[in-house]
Amino acid sequence: MSVHAESAFEANIEAHLLAHDWLSIAPASYDTKLGLFPDEVVAFLQTTQPKAWQQLVHRHGGESDARRKVLQRLAAEIDHRGTVSVLRGVIKDSGVTLRLCWFKPANSLTAELGERYAANRLGVVRQLHHSESHPQDSLDLVLVVNGIPVATAELKNPLTKQTIEHAMAQYRTDRHPNDLIFAKRTLVHFAVDPHRVAMTTRLAGDATRFLPFNSGSAGPGRPGAAGNPPAGPSTGSGSGYQTAYLWEQVWQRDAFLELLGTFVHEQDGSVLFPRFHQWHAVRSILEATLRDGAGTDRLIQHSAGSGKSNTIAWTAHSLSRLHGANDRPVFDKVVVITDRKVLDRQLQETVAGLDHTPGTIVRVDQHSRQLREALEGNAARIIVTTLQKFPVIAQTANDVVGSRFAVIVDEAHSSTTGDAVSKLKKVLGTGEKALDQAEQAEAAAEASAEPDDVLVASARNRGKQRNLSFFAFTATPKPRTLETFGQLDADGHRRPFHTYSMRQAIDEGFILDVLASYTTYATYYKLANSEPRHDPELDKAKARAALARFVSLHPYQLEQKAEVIVEHFRQKTASKIDGRAKAMVVTRSRLHAVRMKQAIDGYLKRKGYDSGPSPIRALVAFSGEVTDPDAPDLRHTEAGMNGFSESQLPQRFCEEYQVLVVAEKYQTGFDEPLLHTMYVDKKLAGVKAVQTLSRLNRTHPGKQDTFVLDFANSAEEIRDSFADFYEESFANPTDPNVLYTMEHELRTAGVLSSDEMHAAVRALLSDDPAQQPVIYANLDPAVGRFVSLEEEAQELFRATLQHFCRAYAFVAQVMPFTDPELEELFLYGRLLLTDLPAGESDPMPQLSSTVQLTHLRIAVTGESAIALEASDEPGEALPGQGKGKQAEPVLDRLSALIAVLNDKYGAELGEADKIWMEQQRVELKSDHGMRTVAENNDRQQYRLVLENRVKELLVQRHEKNGLLFDLFFSNQDFQERFLDHLTTTYDEFRAEAS
Repeated sequence: MSVHAESAFEANIEAHLLAHDWLSIAPASYDTKLGLFPDEVVAFLQTTQPKAWQQLVHRHGGESDARRKVLQRLAAEIDHRGTVSVLRGVIKDSGVTLRLCWFKPANSLTAELGERYAANRLGVVRQLHHSESHPQDSLDLVLVVNGIPVATAELKNPLTKQTIEHAMAQYRTDRHPNDLIFAKRTLVHFAVDPHRVAMTTRLAGDATRFLPFNSGSAGPGRPGAAGNPPAGPSTGSGSGYQTAYLWEQVWQRDAFLELLGTFVHEQDGSVLFPRFHQWHAVRSILEATLRDGAGTDRLIQHSAGSGKSNTIAWTAHSLSRLHGANDRPVFDKVVVITDRKVLDRQLQETVAGLDHTPGTIVRVDQHSRQLREALEGNAARIIVTTLQKFPVIAQTANDVVGSRFAVIVDEAHSSTTGDAVSKLKKVLGTGEKALDQAEQAEAAAEASAEPDDVLVASARNRGKQRNLSFFAFTATPKPRTLETFGQLDADGHRRPFHTYSMRQAIDEGFILDVLASYTTYATYYKLANSEPRHDPELDKAKARAALARFVSLHPYQLEQKAEVIVEHFRQKTASKIDGRAKAMVVTRSRLHAVRMKQAIDGYLKRKGYDSGPSPIRALVAFSGEVTDPDAPDLRHTEAGMNGFSESQLPQRFCEEYQVLVVAEKYQTGFDEPLLHTMYVDKKLAGVKAVQTLSRLNRTHPGKQDTFVLDFANSAEEIRDSFADFYEESFANPTDPNVLYTMEHELRTAGVLSSDEMHAAVRALLSDDPAQQPVIYANLDPAVGRFVSLEEEAQELFRATLQHFCRAYAFVAQVMPFTDPELEELFLYGRLLLTDLPAGESDPMPQLSSTVQLTHLRIAVTGESAIALEASDEPGEALPGQGKGKQAEPVLDRLSALIAVLNDKYGAELGEADKIWMEQQRVELKSDHGMRTVAENNDRQQYRLVLENRVKELLVQRHEKNGLLFDLFFSNQDFQERFLDHLTTTYDEFRAEAS
């Protein structure tokens, strides 16, 4: 056997398993018709249930007949019920009850149970010829429990130029899903090489979906990226393989049986198998709890996309059965705190699949008495209740002497249903008071709706109690949450007990990077005091906020933003996700939401976009009633504006509408995978920024990217908000002109040929499959020239081309101009990158370039406009030592505040600009052409001709009036006001003509 051979990798894994209580099973002993290893089944039954076996021998008329009939009965039961059900339950044959697996008893009170558990026969088979349809096929490894095959593995060795990618391809193309071992027996299939692991629970040919089963680049339970840490001491393994954790930890005898007994869930023909971080988190929690007992809190920071609901279910079930060294339960009750009905159902279904004992799980969704009865009763081991009933649990824990509770806390998303918002006092009144309260009320709601505030307050009030342990699950822990539930590290900081980071979730493809395509809009404006003789002193901070709010609610401002939103959606978003993409508009108050909805509806109607074969229609979401100070007699409600009840909105949005305008609703907990784009018109910070933008991160077939257009926040502000929850560095949005610098570098590198690029792109866009050879014929010469470069030049060219393609993909979505040469370079560059030889820093190579070609044609993927890095500064649970605001209000004159805002947001027009602007009106009066237009057309036609005339004049004076030119063409509000001013000449022309 060569040291390079794949068989050496296979042999080393087998050797480890055999040295740790696994058995070697001969592949020839497999019965393809039964899908079992008969000798192993019979040996297990004879050893663990000798009396039952002898009864069957007697009733079936002999050893041989008993063997045949029991095996047939077992095979039929697995076919009917599934492998998990048979392993966890019993089968009956001729009045005799048999168990096919004994799981580890919760305590040691019954010695016989421990002996039967030890008698389980776990075996490994190499090169198993498993297929009844293709006898020559063989699997590298098969794991067997008591004669039942439960897992398979295909192993690959990069030393023979075979990787995990080849293993996955082998499962997809060379394995036959209808073979009995795949269709009715095994539960999970692993693709393994020395560096990475992937797994799937269902073979479906080319549609087979593999999930990463890696520990993370920094090791299990620690923040990091995808992959595994380097082999050696850091992995806890001396094997030298980065993936040794698979056979040393996951396939370890006790751990593997626990997987089958506690984690694997089979329902309606599908199998739920934990991802590595889920399995590791639950086992880590159990190990630490056994060591420390009740009374210690744990914080589990698991990103969105981590499968948190199932992790909670497995944790709850495991903690409810956990016994200490004294054989007593560590906890009398496990209480799960949640505010999500979907999780309640998932939890009950998952736990029901793990434990069939009636009354084990109780859902408390009515009144506090029901909760107290469940806590005091003996039957319920797991209780699922709501966040609002949490204080009752803490009180009960004090009252019931000797009761030990594990409290599992899931993030509560109260604002999803608007419960927290509806408890606020309604905004009443008119005028400035209403404008002030519109935003202040929403800010108060936001503060009160934070998911862990109630928990933190209750935990602080109760203090540490030996009979109460908290296990808090969150993707975005605030400093106060960390201080309350976190673990102290060597530096004195509080950190999560277990982490599955956003970065790893994105790297592994479980969520999308919501910051990969992010652009910001700046707002420029000028203000004036209409009553200069009245110049009162005002609180500087409050007055500046009121002035900014006045601008944000101005009709011109809202109409301009509505136009940007609708046109961007039409041109960039509507075609995404096979034409099903949705968008959310996040506003700063309920009043803003009402007016933004009206502005969007008005623009859609004026343009005719709200009708036709592909209409765009908007919804609005806010709580309670809103009174607009401009129309005090009219009260707006969500149901009234939408035309149907609030409960129907999620489904109607998914099925019929495209744009959802929100104010403190659907910004947390809203799970709509079709949501692709977000327009942000509200200041976001900290946890709220992460939770709001994360509404976009859900994956969906055909969803390759997301987009954020932000009117209110800078890239730096968003970076700071995400820093505590990400592990990458931020960068500002790309300057479009950088594309031309990169284009020059690429075209002068000696790799690209204009003629080849033209031919390849023309073939790509032809939509003719017969043109595929033309693409390759015009890629190969470029690949040859690339290979001939020096190694350093190769990597520079590759890096520049990758950077260009990422930058262009983003800029193409947000810039109004088009450049055919850049587009051609982008399309050709994406093709070329798939064909270039792999570099040292490249991911594992794709096996098929043609698969990627289909996506280049129909979708553009954006890369990071904002990159991320973890914060180096710990957060403060009580900023300012908890003293709150101490400074006195700073007063300033209204005129001074207006001057400050104008200086920040207003354009400084030169004297020549102002003179030119005034001259235009005078000159128009002597323009006979414009006079003729006015006399023979209506005002609207006159306005259109005037607009074109002004644009011509501005272009002619561009060099002398650059600032005015930029202001006119970039600021719609300024353009409209200027044209309004000049349009008054229409009335003068008409008056003079009459």
